[in-house]
Amino acid sequence: MIRLFKHYVPYAVLLLGTMDLVLLLAGAEAGWTLRLWQVGLARGSVVDRIPNMIAFAAALQGAMVAVGVYGAQALHSVRFATARIIVATAFGILLLSLVFFAFPPVAFWRSSLLYATGLALTAMIGARAALRDWLGGPRFRRGVLVLGAGPRAARIQELARRPGAGFTVVGFVGMNDGPSAVEGAVNRAAIESLPRHLERVGASEVVLALEERRNALPLADLLRVKTTGVEVNDFSTFLERETGRVDLDSLNPSWLIFSDGFSAGRRLSGMAKRLFDITVSVMILALTWPVIAATAIAVKLESRGPAFYRQRRVGLYGETFEVIKLRSMRTDAEVGGKAVWAQKDDPRVTRVGRFIRKVRIDELPQAWSVLKGEMSFVGPRPERPQFVADLEARLPYYAERHVVKPGITGWAQINYPYGASIEDAREKLEYDLYYAKNYTPFLDLLILLQTARVILWPEGAR
Repeated sequence: MIRLFKHYVPYAVLLLGTMDLVLLLAGAEAGWTLRLWQVGLARGSVVDRIPNMIAFAAALQGAMVAVGVYGAQALHSVRFATARIIVATAFGILLLSLVFFAFPPVAFWRSSLLYATGLALTAMIGARAALRDWLGGPRFRRGVLVLGAGPRAARIQELARRPGAGFTVVGFVGMNDGPSAVEGAVNRAAIESLPRHLERVGASEVVLALEERRNALPLADLLRVKTTGVEVNDFSTFLERETGRVDLDSLNPSWLIFSDGFSAGRRLSGMAKRLFDITVSVMILALTWPVIAATAIAVKLESRGPAFYRQRRVGLYGETFEVIKLRSMRTDAEVGGKAVWAQKDDPRVTRVGRFIRKVRIDELPQAWSVLKGEMSFVGPRPERPQFVADLEARLPYYAERHVVKPGITGWAQINYPYGASIEDAREKLEYDLYYAKNYTPFLDLLILLQTARVILWPEGAR
């Protein structure tokens, strides 16, 4: 993987994204050229069409990121990728129509746009069909040698078996740190020279997966490996990179303190984030108030009670605030005001509520909380004080998720289905810690784009 703006991106995805960008730009130029040739006009300079080409490529590629064209399943299945590319193209054209309306100089002729879209679409699908085995094959996987043969090593072995894994385990070295949990591990005493062993098995990275950090670290081995140019990583850092979350089972305070992340140099990015929140929240409230009003009427018609409800949530630095949402449950959903986790097919949810939860309409009034600065569009989901008190007592490092503003959407929401248990909260906390640790505007943009995928293909909405 390569690290872009503190976020890890697989090499295959980066290559595929670059290839798509080139094909989209080429398709835009080819569409213009074909139409000009048909009507007998001079082709002119390509420089004059660069803004049009960039607008076309940016809109369609942004839509492809949003609907999951670069996910692991799309890398291995041409059929899946084709379906997602077609959906992305439809959304990209809709986005382009808004761009053309706002900035007429970058507009395409309708015939040129049709040609450009058809040519680019054909080229991208054809490229995936031709490169499927190559992109998903071992060429883009790093060879990893694991120092350790216990349960941690077994977890790495399990990760390597996932579809889309970016590495291959080339061997395990038993470091006498407990019983072996993997087959084929070689004891360190049987290896005369670790650097030569690395070269023999084709390892480009070493991961330290000892079971007990109290044991003396193999400093001499690690020093020799590092000085030969092979990358060395500890278990927690490796899992963070490969899973996109901070692993609580292996986490310790010293790793959080000394590892890269939680940067204080966020003043400019924080200002940009706030400006974005203000601008977009005003636009959302201005554009969607008819939808909010119509939904409020539907809620009132179906069941007695207010159309909106206020609920206290925990925000930045543990301070509480009131969030506003469209009511999706019966008014007697919580007897005596006691907080209750939402469940799958929750009987308390009304018919209108079930629909607005799936398409996230109930979240629209939260734009007011964003405008006031109590929330952001991207961040950990704000929880109720009763839940937070319980979770902080039962889950380590839960309070650390409050070092960033809560959000309407977030890294946990797009990567993990809606959960309603302590175990679900633990899984989501790992994603929230990753976001808090690695926040950048680039990661915010990825989350905002991929929120469209969650809305189009809802998983676990409750």
